[in-house]
Amino acid sequence: MSAIRGYTPGANIGFDTIPSSFYPDTSGPVDLDPQRRFYPFMLNLSQPESLAGKATLADRYRAVRSTSEDLVSSLLPEDFVVQSMVSASPAKWHLAHVSWFFEQFVLKEHMAGYRVFSPRYDHLFNSYYQSVGVMHARPDRGLLTRPAVGEIYEYRRHIDQAILQLLSSQSHDIALGQIVELGLHHEQQHQELLLTDLQHAFSRNPLEPAWRSPSPRPQRPAVPLRFLDQPGGIVQIGASPGPDSAGSGHADFCFDNESPRHRIFLEDYALANRPVNNSEYREFIVAGGYRQPSFWLSDGWQWLKSNGIERPLYWDEDCATAFSLLGRQAIDWHAPVCHISYYEADAFARWAGARLPTEGEWEAAAASQPITGNLQSSGRWQPEPPIGHERQLLQVFGDVWEWTASAYSAYPGFKPLAGSLGEYNGKFMCNQIVCRGGSCVTPADHLRATYRNFFYPGERWQFFGFRLAHS
Repeated sequence: MSAIRGYTPGANIGFDTIPSSFYPDTSGPVDLDPQRRFYPFMLNLSQPESLAGKATLADRYRAVRSTSEDLVSSLLPEDFVVQSMVSASPAKWHLAHVSWFFEQFVLKEHMAGYRVFSPRYDHLFNSYYQSVGVMHARPDRGLLTRPAVGEIYEYRRHIDQAILQLLSSQSHDIALGQIVELGLHHEQQHQELLLTDLQHAFSRNPLEPAWRSPSPRPQRPAVPLRFLDQPGGIVQIGASPGPDSAGSGHADFCFDNESPRHRIFLEDYALANRPVNNSEYREFIVAGGYRQPSFWLSDGWQWLKSNGIERPLYWDEDCATAFSLLGRQAIDWHAPVCHISYYEADAFARWAGARLPTEGEWEAAAASQPITGNLQSSGRWQPEPPIGHERQLLQVFGDVWEWTASAYSAYPGFKPLAGSLGEYNGKFMCNQIVCRGGSCVTPADHLRATYRNFFYPGERWQFFGFRLAHS
């Protein structure tokens, strides 16, 4: 690891943010006329009771749905429609799709006499469930100027009223609880996607608008990068959901791709105490890492050359500032590098004389760690420098999703969910890479050490970072 050494950046470069007056006042009456200017409103679904302990599934439903609407409360109507790339979706589509999920898989199946809000929504807001029917083409979601944003909020209110009525009448139905819990975790996934899609869209605007105003950034001393020895042997990874894993709460929830729990063998290995930070990654750039094919996988080198990649997504040409949800800001050199593809993470690891951990290695080390950190509830909305001692595993959860060296594939004995929900995870087990740990915009109660996120190796718009390992 002699290649990893400290870097002292120059003076910070100033940046502009969008003043609060740029955003409309949403506290007044709502005009639902689609021919007139519409400002979004939020349903008052929140409850004072904590989600932990005595919270019911209805409480959790209210909280998750309310959070989604809070995340878009500062948007202008035009912001809801834009789609900046095929991998992203408009904010309006996210809000509608998660509601369609509840309508399709909960209300139609479990509520007698339920009447759909609009039969045409089955086509517009189905994502990839081929067994349900034909869907609107993904690249064309940004062309859906109608239905208007106001109608999407009416749709959400329609779904919320029906779901809460259903939960109050069938609160002890385990099957109902399981599918509602799945729907809530599905919506939490889309909360993160919604934010990263907005960040990408705003980055393509020359005005570089901020989603929210930045708060003072913490000034923390650098934590040296250290490798911590991890024991090998036979370990168990994966989840074993019980029959009541979602009927009475969300603590034991898992997606089908996290199961079954099974044994693997690990050689002794060492894992970095924290993710690679911006200062260390800048060294890789300065050393010519993007110009030396010996560090790159063949596919990665082709991806780099075809797309003209020279630095992390959102960094400026001088590697001094980066665009974020909070506008353009000076790079925090002690914070984890993010918006990095798997190809870039793998190339850096080779340059540094290390490697990426397998997902089994990552999970074995993370299993005993508390799910705390810089997550959605922190309200920071960007990766931050670590807090803690260099001899501890730091930033295991939150800040950045960590690329692993593992291809996304089925665990031994994997069985997808029955019916259309079997399309949720299993059919994507090809050509993708597993990421672990969550990011600065991931809800804490959405994460587990067994959680398997997965993306194509060239994708960068999510909060992707990485942690090194060696044998």
